[in-house]
Amino acid sequence: MGHIPYGYSIENGCATINKDEADKIRKLYENYLSGMALTKAASAAGIETYHGTAKRLMENRHYLGDDFYPAIIDQETFDKAAAMRLERAGKLGRLNKKKNTKPAAPPTNFRMATAAQHYEDPRLQAEYLYSLIESEVS
Repeated sequence: MGHIPYGYSIENGCATINKDEADKIRKLYENYLSGMALTKAASAAGIETYHGTAKRLMENRHYLGDDFYPAIIDQETFDKAAAMRLERAGKLGRLNKKKNTKPAAPPTNFRMATAAQHYEDPRLQAEYLYSLIESEVS
């Protein structure tokens, strides 16, 4: 079996909620939704971690409950936190989304100057002939 998410333990092959850790997860969401930064919200909840790890904790869908893990938080809280993370990232310019720019069209028209030299070495001849190719700017 893989990694057991924070807030859970495995007993007799079944996932159960670790009460202390689950309370910290709920407090993390509560702190974040009250306006705290991720790291500070985690620290205030009793979870000493980095910003990225706190973010991954809040993105973990197991906390909503599934076939194996019981629910720790409700869907509404999860969705509010996700929306707030997206909103804050947008305000800070951290969405890293590419702009919808039209890519430059590659040249499709070419011309080749007349060959004035001839080389016995095929590699040199090919290099010379390729150097004669020019794109026509439209």
